Amino acid sequence: MTGTPAAAIIDRAGLDALIRTLTEQGRTVIGPTVRDGAVVLAELSGGDELPYGWGAELEAGRYRLVPRADGAAFAHTAGPHSWKAYLHPEREKVWQADRTSDGEIRYETSRTEQPSYAFLGVRPCDLRAIALQGRVLTGGRFQDAGYQERRRGALLIAAECTEPGATCFCVSTGGGPAADAGFDLALTEVVSDEGHRFFVRVGTEEGARLLASIPHGPADAATEKTAHGAVEAARDRMGRAIPPVDLRALMGASVDSTHWDDIASRCLGCANCTLVCPTCFCTTTEEVTDLTGDHTERWQRWDSCFDLDFSYVHGGPVRSSTKSRYRQWLTHKLSTWHEQFDSGGCVGCGRCVAWCPAGIDITEEVAAFATQQTATTAHTDQEAAR
Repeated sequence: MTGTPAAAIIDRAGLDALIRTLTEQGRTVIGPTVRDGAVVLAELSGGDELPYGWGAELEAGRYRLVPRADGAAFAHTAGPHSWKAYLHPEREKVWQADRTSDGEIRYETSRTEQPSYAFLGVRPCDLRAIALQGRVLTGGRFQDAGYQERRRGALLIAAECTEPGATCFCVSTGGGPAADAGFDLALTEVVSDEGHRFFVRVGTEEGARLLASIPHGPADAATEKTAHGAVEAARDRMGRAIPPVDLRALMGASVDSTHWDDIASRCLGCANCTLVCPTCFCTTTEEVTDLTGDHTERWQRWDSCFDLDFSYVHGGPVRSSTKSRYRQWLTHKLSTWHEQFDSGGCVGCGRCVAWCPAGIDITEEVAAFATQQTATTAHTDQEAAR
């Protein structure tokens, strides 16, 4: 990054120039915008489409947009969309086959040329989610070629978190509101008496080249201090927290807990939690054919472990109850994910809490398991002491 500052300042006009420059470079810019009563991810053509002046109120099973007096663009929390919708799309054609007039079968893969994405406003929790999902889909024996191509061509512009929501708990999952790695540029929004501006940090050579191509100014000490202070303050304002326990041991010891019955009595089995989760990756395949039988296609689409057919084998599903399916999801996410991918599968974004229609909160459920385990251990110790 020779000749380019490691940090700089841009204003709102500079942010608009950033979007337009990326578009002129042939990139598809995806970022937050307001639509249908929520902050969603969509293609942007200019800075005026960003959610300036909008925040969000969240609670378990509740999401509501609220106006902000400061006009901030990135002071909202995670909405229903995550970046996996673009890197790991919900439906994708894998191949197609046609029977020719002479009876031969012509087969062709259907991996089309992938867009060159620029993701603007990626939260630090979602940076971690992208890294985790990339490990799943590109790090093992069975790699997703489409995902690899999309991820390789994507440029990531992070927006550090200064306004955590009531359902956020990233700090307790090992993350935080600061963008530590995985970004090309990182923005920290500062709104003060000195103006509306963005403190920009450079993460890669490509990010440095992008910064050099737009209007920017030097990073002054006051703005840098304010930006860092706002991010650090956000660490102490998380709305929720996973209990500080060994999750792998806890979930493993809770397989037969009666608390699963309590959760199952509330769970609708709707799969909202897996659909909004930025790390869930399960898919299935389906074949479709035309009426003549001469053309067929195979499609890959998202699936969920909450689907009754997800564990179906000859004779019926392995997990036929809501209890067993919820237990599979939570135990995998927090515990057995480690055995497969050397990390947990939760980044603490809180989407599963906010978008659960029954208001099930995994931080509360884990706390209930921990309390139950503590009580069981105490009882066992008392029995042993007699």
